[in-house]
Amino acid sequence: MLGRSFIYMAIGMSLSLGSVAGTASAATTLKVQTSTQSGGYSFGYLKENWLPKLEEMTDGEVSIELLPIKSVMPRNETPEGVAAGILGGDLTSIAYFSGRNPAFAILGDLIAGYDSPKQVQEFCRNGGGAEALQTLWDKTLPGRIHVVGCGAVSKEALVSKVPIRSVDDLKGVKIRSPEGLAASVFRAAGASPVNIPFSDVFTSLEKGVVDAADASAYVNNDKNGFHQIAQYPLYPGIHSMAVHQFTVSKKKWDKLTPEQQDALKQWFYMAYGDLLNALDDQDKSLVARDTADPNIEVIDWPQAERDKFRRIAQGAWEDTATKSPEAKAALEAHYKFMRENGLL
Repeated sequence: MLGRSFIYMAIGMSLSLGSVAGTASAATTLKVQTSTQSGGYSFGYLKENWLPKLEEMTDGEVSIELLPIKSVMPRNETPEGVAAGILGGDLTSIAYFSGRNPAFAILGDLIAGYDSPKQVQEFCRNGGGAEALQTLWDKTLPGRIHVVGCGAVSKEALVSKVPIRSVDDLKGVKIRSPEGLAASVFRAAGASPVNIPFSDVFTSLEKGVVDAADASAYVNNDKNGFHQIAQYPLYPGIHSMAVHQFTVSKKKWDKLTPEQQDALKQWFYMAYGDLLNALDDQDKSLVARDTADPNIEVIDWPQAERDKFRRIAQGAWEDTATKSPEAKAALEAHYKFMRENGLL
Protein backbone atom coordinates (compact mmCIF):
# COMPACT_ATOMS: atom_id res chain seq x y z
CA MET A 1 0.00 0.00 0.00
CA LEU A 2 2.86 2.40 0.81
CA GLY A 3 4.40 1.73 -2.56
CA ARG A 4 1.19 2.45 -4.41
CA SER A 5 0.51 5.55 -2.32
CA PHE A 6 4.00 6.87 -3.06
CA ILE A 7 3.51 6.33 -6.79
CA TYR A 8 0.11 8.02 -6.68
CA MET A 9 1.58 11.01 -4.83
CA ALA A 10 4.41 11.28 -7.36
CA ILE A 11 2.01 11.18 -10.28
CA GLY A 12 -0.15 13.71 -8.51
CA MET A 13 2.67 16.24 -8.44
CA SER A 14 2.66 16.35 -12.24
CA LEU A 15 -1.01 15.69 -12.96
CA SER A 16 -2.78 17.48 -10.11
CA LEU A 17 -5.54 19.97 -10.70
CA GLY A 18 -4.33 22.96 -12.63
CA SER A 19 -5.77 25.52 -10.26
CA VAL A 20 -4.35 28.87 -9.29
CA ALA A 21 -3.77 29.04 -5.54
CA GLY A 22 -5.53 31.76 -3.61
CA THR A 23 -9.13 32.83 -3.60
CA ALA A 24 -12.09 30.59 -4.39
CA SER A 25 -12.67 32.52 -7.59
CA ALA A 26 -9.23 31.63 -9.00
CA ALA A 27 -9.37 29.73 -12.30
CA THR A 28 -9.61 25.99 -11.76
CA THR A 29 -9.07 23.22 -14.31
CA LEU A 30 -10.33 19.78 -13.36
CA LYS A 31 -8.55 16.84 -14.96
CA VAL A 32 -11.39 14.31 -15.28
CA GLN A 33 -10.75 10.70 -16.32
CA THR A 34 -13.63 9.10 -18.20
CA SER A 35 -14.64 5.53 -18.97
CA THR A 36 -14.49 6.03 -22.75
CA GLN A 37 -11.75 6.00 -25.35
CA SER A 38 -10.59 9.33 -26.75
CA GLY A 39 -11.98 8.33 -30.15
CA GLY A 40 -15.39 7.40 -28.74
CA TYR A 41 -18.51 9.30 -29.72
CA SER A 42 -19.40 10.39 -26.18
CA PHE A 43 -15.87 11.63 -25.46
CA GLY A 44 -15.75 13.71 -28.63
CA TYR A 45 -19.28 15.04 -28.24
CA LEU A 46 -18.69 16.32 -24.71
CA LYS A 47 -15.29 17.73 -25.58
CA GLU A 48 -16.53 19.62 -28.62
CA ASN A 49 -19.96 20.73 -27.46
CA TRP A 50 -19.91 20.96 -23.69
CA LEU A 51 -16.45 21.75 -22.35
CA PRO A 52 -16.61 25.26 -23.84
CA LYS A 53 -20.07 25.76 -22.28
CA LEU A 54 -18.73 25.17 -18.77
CA GLU A 55 -16.21 27.96 -19.24
CA GLU A 56 -19.00 30.22 -20.50
CA MET A 57 -21.21 29.34 -17.52
CA THR A 58 -18.43 30.18 -15.04
CA ASP A 59 -16.86 33.17 -16.86
CA GLY A 60 -13.75 31.09 -17.43
CA GLU A 61 -13.28 30.34 -13.73
CA VAL A 62 -13.88 26.57 -14.01
CA SER A 63 -12.87 24.31 -16.87
CA ILE A 64 -12.50 20.57 -17.46
CA GLU A 65 -9.87 18.57 -19.29
CA LEU A 66 -11.33 15.19 -20.25
CA LEU A 67 -8.96 12.22 -20.13
CA PRO A 68 -9.66 8.82 -21.76
CA ILE A 69 -10.07 5.58 -19.86
CA LYS A 70 -6.91 4.23 -18.18
CA SER A 71 -4.90 7.31 -19.22
CA VAL A 72 -3.81 8.07 -15.64
CA MET A 73 -5.40 5.50 -13.34
CA PRO A 74 -6.73 1.96 -13.82
CA ARG A 75 -10.44 2.23 -14.51
CA ASN A 76 -11.42 0.83 -11.10
CA GLU A 77 -9.01 3.05 -9.13
CA THR A 78 -10.09 6.52 -10.26
CA PRO A 79 -11.65 7.32 -6.83
CA GLU A 80 -8.22 6.92 -5.21
CA GLY A 81 -6.84 9.25 -7.87
CA VAL A 82 -9.54 11.80 -7.12
CA ALA A 83 -9.08 11.49 -3.35
CA ALA A 84 -5.30 11.92 -3.65
CA GLY A 85 -5.53 14.90 -5.98
CA ILE A 86 -3.99 13.04 -8.91
CA LEU A 87 -7.26 13.58 -10.76
CA GLY A 88 -9.65 16.46 -10.36
CA GLY A 89 -12.55 14.10 -10.88
CA ASP A 90 -13.91 11.11 -12.74
CA LEU A 91 -16.78 10.60 -15.16
CA THR A 92 -17.00 6.86 -15.20
CA SER A 93 -19.11 3.75 -14.78
CA ILE A 94 -20.22 3.15 -11.19
CA ALA A 95 -20.28 -0.60 -11.81
CA TYR A 96 -16.46 -0.61 -12.02
CA PHE A 97 -16.46 -0.44 -8.22
CA SER A 98 -18.78 -3.39 -7.59
CA GLY A 99 -15.93 -5.39 -6.08
CA ARG A 100 -15.72 -2.90 -3.20
CA ASN A 101 -19.35 -3.20 -2.21
CA PRO A 102 -22.35 -4.79 -4.01
CA ALA A 103 -24.15 -1.47 -3.52
CA PHE A 104 -22.10 -0.14 -6.44
CA ALA A 105 -23.56 -2.89 -8.66
CA ILE A 106 -27.09 -1.88 -7.68
CA LEU A 107 -26.48 1.83 -8.24
CA GLY A 108 -24.30 1.21 -11.30
CA ASP A 109 -26.74 -0.86 -13.35
CA LEU A 110 -30.03 -2.11 -11.97
CA ILE A 111 -30.52 -4.75 -14.64
CA ALA A 112 -34.00 -4.52 -16.25
CA GLY A 113 -34.97 -1.86 -13.73
CA TYR A 114 -35.66 1.08 -16.00
CA ASP A 115 -37.16 1.43 -19.46
CA SER A 116 -35.18 4.47 -20.57
CA PRO A 117 -32.06 6.49 -19.72
CA LYS A 118 -34.29 9.49 -19.02
CA GLN A 119 -35.82 7.62 -16.08
CA VAL A 120 -32.33 7.02 -14.70
CA GLN A 121 -31.44 10.68 -15.17
CA GLU A 122 -34.52 11.63 -13.17
CA PHE A 123 -33.67 9.11 -10.45
CA CYS A 124 -30.17 10.53 -10.14
CA ARG A 125 -31.09 14.20 -10.30
CA ASN A 126 -34.39 14.42 -8.44
CA GLY A 127 -35.16 10.94 -7.11
CA GLY A 128 -32.45 10.36 -4.52
CA GLY A 129 -29.92 8.56 -6.72
CA ALA A 130 -27.07 11.03 -6.38
CA GLU A 131 -27.66 11.26 -2.64
CA ALA A 132 -27.55 7.46 -2.32
CA LEU A 133 -24.27 7.40 -4.24
CA GLN A 134 -22.83 10.15 -2.03
CA THR A 135 -23.76 8.17 1.08
CA LEU A 136 -21.97 5.15 -0.37
CA TRP A 137 -18.80 7.07 -1.15
CA ASP A 138 -18.88 8.65 2.32
CA LYS A 139 -18.82 5.10 3.68
CA THR A 140 -16.10 3.96 1.27
CA LEU A 141 -13.74 6.96 1.24
CA PRO A 142 -15.00 9.23 4.03
CA GLY A 143 -14.69 12.94 3.33
CA ARG A 144 -12.70 12.47 0.12
CA ILE A 145 -15.23 12.32 -2.72
CA HIS A 146 -18.04 14.69 -3.71
CA VAL A 147 -20.71 13.38 -6.08
CA VAL A 148 -21.67 16.16 -8.50
CA GLY A 149 -24.20 13.95 -10.25
CA CYS A 150 -24.93 10.66 -11.95
CA GLY A 151 -26.89 9.41 -14.95
CA ALA A 152 -27.17 7.11 -17.95
CA VAL A 153 -27.02 8.13 -21.59
CA SER A 154 -27.98 4.94 -23.43
CA LYS A 155 -29.55 1.54 -22.96
CA GLU A 156 -27.76 -1.48 -24.35
CA ALA A 157 -29.48 -3.27 -27.22
CA LEU A 158 -29.28 -7.06 -27.06
CA VAL A 159 -27.92 -8.74 -30.19
CA SER A 160 -29.24 -12.18 -31.10
CA LYS A 161 -29.06 -14.83 -33.81
CA VAL A 162 -32.43 -16.20 -32.74
CA PRO A 163 -35.69 -14.28 -32.32
CA ILE A 164 -36.32 -13.38 -28.67
CA ARG A 165 -39.78 -11.83 -28.70
CA SER A 166 -40.73 -12.51 -25.08
CA VAL A 167 -39.41 -13.58 -21.71
CA ASP A 168 -40.31 -17.18 -22.53
CA ASP A 169 -38.03 -17.05 -25.59
CA LEU A 170 -35.02 -16.54 -23.33
CA LYS A 171 -35.27 -20.10 -22.05
CA GLY A 172 -32.25 -22.13 -23.14
CA VAL A 173 -30.61 -19.25 -25.03
CA LYS A 174 -26.83 -19.16 -24.63
CA ILE A 175 -26.18 -15.50 -23.96
CA ARG A 176 -22.89 -13.70 -23.49
CA SER A 177 -23.07 -11.85 -20.19
CA PRO A 178 -20.45 -10.76 -17.68
CA GLU A 179 -20.72 -12.40 -14.27
CA GLY A 180 -22.64 -10.48 -11.65
CA LEU A 181 -26.09 -9.00 -11.55
CA ALA A 182 -26.71 -9.26 -15.31
CA ALA A 183 -25.84 -12.96 -15.43
CA SER A 184 -28.03 -13.61 -12.38
CA VAL A 185 -31.02 -11.97 -14.05
CA PHE A 186 -30.60 -13.85 -17.33
CA ARG A 187 -30.18 -17.11 -15.44
CA ALA A 188 -33.36 -16.46 -13.47
CA ALA A 189 -35.20 -15.94 -16.78
CA GLY A 190 -34.06 -19.36 -18.02
CA ALA A 191 -31.15 -18.33 -20.25
CA SER A 192 -27.65 -19.79 -20.02
CA PRO A 193 -25.14 -16.96 -19.43
CA VAL A 194 -21.63 -17.39 -20.84
CA ASN A 195 -18.85 -15.14 -19.57
CA ILE A 196 -16.65 -14.18 -22.52
CA PRO A 197 -14.70 -10.96 -23.21
CA PHE A 198 -16.34 -8.28 -25.32
CA SER A 199 -13.52 -8.66 -27.85
CA ASP A 200 -14.67 -12.25 -28.49
CA VAL A 201 -18.37 -11.45 -29.03
CA PHE A 202 -18.29 -11.38 -32.84
CA THR A 203 -16.38 -14.66 -33.17
CA SER A 204 -18.49 -16.36 -30.50
CA LEU A 205 -21.70 -15.38 -32.27
CA GLU A 206 -20.29 -16.42 -35.63
CA LYS A 207 -19.18 -19.84 -34.38
CA GLY A 208 -22.31 -20.51 -32.34
CA VAL A 209 -20.60 -20.42 -28.95
CA VAL A 210 -23.43 -18.09 -27.94
CA ASP A 211 -26.82 -17.34 -29.49
CA ALA A 212 -27.07 -13.77 -28.20
CA ALA A 213 -24.97 -11.17 -26.44
CA ASP A 214 -25.24 -8.51 -23.81
CA ALA A 215 -22.96 -6.19 -25.79
CA SER A 216 -23.46 -2.43 -26.09
CA ALA A 217 -25.70 0.35 -27.39
CA TYR A 218 -27.26 -0.13 -30.83
CA VAL A 219 -24.84 2.30 -32.52
CA ASN A 220 -21.83 0.47 -31.07
CA ASN A 221 -23.22 -2.95 -31.98
CA ASP A 222 -23.69 -1.69 -35.52
CA LYS A 223 -20.11 -0.39 -35.70
CA ASN A 224 -18.83 -3.77 -34.52
CA GLY A 225 -20.73 -5.55 -37.28
CA PHE A 226 -22.80 -7.67 -34.90
CA HIS A 227 -26.00 -7.27 -36.90
CA GLN A 228 -24.36 -8.93 -39.89
CA ILE A 229 -24.50 -12.27 -38.07
CA ALA A 230 -27.01 -11.60 -35.28
CA GLN A 231 -30.00 -10.40 -37.25
CA TYR A 232 -32.60 -10.22 -34.45
CA PRO A 233 -31.50 -7.21 -32.36
CA LEU A 234 -33.71 -6.13 -29.46
CA TYR A 235 -34.34 -2.39 -29.42
CA PRO A 236 -34.98 -0.63 -27.13
CA GLY A 237 -32.92 -3.00 -25.02
CA ILE A 238 -34.36 -5.00 -22.16
CA HIS A 239 -31.50 -5.28 -19.72
CA SER A 240 -28.42 -3.13 -19.14
CA MET A 241 -28.11 0.63 -18.75
CA ALA A 242 -24.75 1.69 -17.31
CA VAL A 243 -24.95 4.57 -14.85
CA HIS A 244 -22.02 6.97 -14.72
CA GLN A 245 -20.88 9.10 -11.84
CA PHE A 246 -19.34 12.56 -12.02
CA THR A 247 -17.28 13.05 -8.89
CA VAL A 248 -14.66 15.57 -7.84
CA SER A 249 -12.26 15.82 -4.96
CA LYS A 250 -14.09 16.98 -1.82
CA LYS A 251 -11.19 19.29 -1.09
CA LYS A 252 -11.42 20.86 -4.53
CA TRP A 253 -15.22 21.06 -4.35
CA ASP A 254 -15.05 22.95 -1.07
CA LYS A 255 -12.74 25.53 -2.66
CA LEU A 256 -15.31 26.39 -5.31
CA THR A 257 -17.79 29.16 -4.63
CA PRO A 258 -21.46 28.18 -4.21
CA GLU A 259 -22.12 29.71 -7.63
CA GLN A 260 -19.37 27.60 -9.22
CA GLN A 261 -20.64 24.47 -7.49
CA ASP A 262 -24.15 25.08 -8.79
CA ALA A 263 -22.84 25.79 -12.30
CA LEU A 264 -20.84 22.54 -12.33
CA LYS A 265 -23.87 20.51 -11.27
CA GLN A 266 -26.16 22.21 -13.79
CA TRP A 267 -23.55 21.78 -16.50
CA PHE A 268 -23.27 18.04 -15.91
CA TYR A 269 -27.00 17.35 -16.10
CA MET A 270 -27.44 19.59 -19.14
CA ALA A 271 -24.49 17.95 -20.90
CA TYR A 272 -25.64 14.42 -20.09
CA GLY A 273 -29.20 15.21 -21.14
CA ASP A 274 -27.97 16.51 -24.48
CA LEU A 275 -25.61 13.56 -24.99
CA LEU A 276 -28.51 11.21 -24.25
CA ASN A 277 -30.59 12.83 -26.99
CA ALA A 278 -27.70 12.78 -29.47
CA LEU A 279 -27.06 9.06 -28.90
CA ASP A 280 -30.79 8.33 -29.07
CA ASP A 281 -31.00 10.07 -32.45
CA GLN A 282 -28.13 7.96 -33.75
CA ASP A 283 -29.73 4.75 -32.53
CA LYS A 284 -33.12 5.60 -34.01
CA SER A 285 -31.59 6.45 -37.37
CA LEU A 286 -29.86 3.07 -37.52
CA VAL A 287 -32.97 1.24 -36.33
CA ALA A 288 -35.02 2.90 -39.10
CA ARG A 289 -32.46 1.77 -41.64
CA ASP A 290 -32.40 -1.80 -40.32
CA THR A 291 -36.18 -2.02 -40.04
CA ALA A 292 -36.29 -1.49 -43.80
CA ASP A 293 -33.72 -4.25 -44.34
CA PRO A 294 -35.46 -7.59 -45.12
CA ASN A 295 -32.53 -9.48 -43.61
CA ILE A 296 -32.87 -7.90 -40.16
CA GLU A 297 -35.78 -8.03 -37.72
CA VAL A 298 -35.59 -5.36 -35.02
CA ILE A 299 -37.59 -6.67 -32.06
CA ASP A 300 -39.30 -4.29 -29.64
CA TRP A 301 -40.74 -6.03 -26.59
CA PRO A 302 -44.22 -4.91 -25.53
CA GLN A 303 -44.42 -3.23 -22.15
CA ALA A 304 -46.08 -6.29 -20.60
CA GLU A 305 -42.99 -8.40 -21.38
CA ARG A 306 -40.65 -5.71 -20.07
CA ASP A 307 -42.64 -5.59 -16.83
CA LYS A 308 -42.53 -9.40 -16.60
CA PHE A 309 -38.75 -9.37 -17.04
CA ARG A 310 -38.44 -6.67 -14.37
CA ARG A 311 -40.37 -8.81 -11.90
CA ILE A 312 -37.99 -11.71 -12.55
CA ALA A 313 -35.02 -9.37 -12.11
CA GLN A 314 -36.26 -8.27 -8.69
CA GLY A 315 -35.20 -11.58 -7.20
CA ALA A 316 -31.61 -11.01 -8.32
CA TRP A 317 -31.65 -7.41 -7.07
CA GLU A 318 -32.89 -8.49 -3.66
CA ASP A 319 -30.34 -11.29 -3.42
CA THR A 320 -27.56 -8.76 -4.11
CA ALA A 321 -29.07 -6.37 -1.57
CA THR A 322 -28.60 -8.94 1.20
CA LYS A 323 -24.83 -8.79 0.81
CA SER A 324 -24.28 -5.47 2.59
CA PRO A 325 -26.27 -2.82 4.48
CA GLU A 326 -25.26 -0.29 1.83
CA ALA A 327 -26.59 -2.53 -0.95
CA LYS A 328 -29.90 -2.80 0.87
CA ALA A 329 -30.07 0.99 1.22
CA ALA A 330 -29.20 1.45 -2.46
CA LEU A 331 -32.01 -0.86 -3.56
CA GLU A 332 -34.45 0.90 -1.26
CA ALA A 333 -33.54 4.20 -2.93
CA HIS A 334 -34.42 2.66 -6.30
CA TYR A 335 -37.63 1.14 -4.96
CA LYS A 336 -38.83 4.44 -3.52
CA PHE A 337 -38.36 6.20 -6.85
CA MET A 338 -39.79 3.33 -8.89
CA ARG A 339 -42.92 3.07 -6.77
CA GLU A 340 -43.48 6.81 -6.98
CA ASN A 341 -43.21 6.61 -10.76
CA GLY A 342 -45.26 3.48 -11.43
CA LEU A 343 -42.35 1.22 -12.32
CA LEU A 344 -43.19 -1.29 -9.58
